[in-house]
Amino acid sequence: MKKIIIFILFISLTGINLSAQGCGGAPSSEGIKVFGFLQSQYEMKFEDPTKNSFTFERARIGVMGKIPYDFSYYVVLELSPFIADNPYLLDAFITYDRFKWAKVSLGSFKTPFGLEVNTACNGLTTIYRSTVSLQTVAPFRDLGLVFMGGDESTFMTYQLGIMNGRGLGAFDNNTAKDIVGRVVFKPLDFWKIGGSFRRGFPSLNNTTDERITYGFETSLKYKGLSFEGEYIHDQGNYNRDLGGGCSGNLIELGEERSGYYATLAYKTKWNVEPLFRYDNFDSGLNDYVENNMTFGVNYFFNDWTRLQVNYIYRDEEPTELKNDEFVVQVQVKF
Repeated sequence: MKKIIIFILFISLTGINLSAQGCGGAPSSEGIKVFGFLQSQYEMKFEDPTKNSFTFERARIGVMGKIPYDFSYYVVLELSPFIADNPYLLDAFITYDRFKWAKVSLGSFKTPFGLEVNTACNGLTTIYRSTVSLQTVAPFRDLGLVFMGGDESTFMTYQLGIMNGRGLGAFDNNTAKDIVGRVVFKPLDFWKIGGSFRRGFPSLNNTTDERITYGFETSLKYKGLSFEGEYIHDQGNYNRDLGGGCSGNLIELGEERSGYYATLAYKTKWNVEPLFRYDNFDSGLNDYVENNMTFGVNYFFNDWTRLQVNYIYRDEEPTELKNDEFVVQVQVKF
């Protein structure tokens, strides 16, 4: 732990246009930028018996910056003891960003698939991601190479990744690489629509046992109103050792699984944002289906601090479980 802290402080003191999968905002061309966020949380799980606890959902710190003239770097550590016993390297990549439509990143970063997965953790409307994102996109983070182009000002953005498919800190277990891509169009200033695709090979020393995943997404932001929706279909074998993101673990899945979510929110002039999300997930195994509803409200103290309150009602088929949850989270970005 001391070595990690000394490393970050050293980089900050020596001061050695970021792209790809980062969530720390824009880098400074004047030198290093230290950033991060904390998500302190209280959660009550209505199980049998009811459980409640204060926790950290995430606690992250990172550095990023630009090296003249065409390279940038990005490094993030996860420090939350509720995610892992010890701090670990979350993201670390180098980007060549000279050309707007032909940028390249190499390293460890988010899998370039889907709207919700590629929304920064500190920018989610709800506290947790949907079940379909957690269960079908894993691994959330991977090692690889990604080509990308476009930005918020262009009609189209794209990402095309060549990935190991094994997750963080792991060598590939076969000779094939996963191909993952996402393209998003912006026909109107307030409306985006896009799609994602993955062809992966999760099995040990096996390049014929493939996994195919595809998804469609849309998002609208008009004044204070926002809407996000996504459908994902996934089939084939998968790596059962992978986690389902920060907020969940993979469950046993059938040969084909799919689901969707829709999130509606409205930010008022008083910085209060009521929200509702419905998400559905069909595991493809033993007729197990999840139908979840999230009722919530966000309050923004300022651009860096917000309070989130969510109640998640979970309805499973064929037998409903006792597992609803009430969560309060305070987030600070820096």
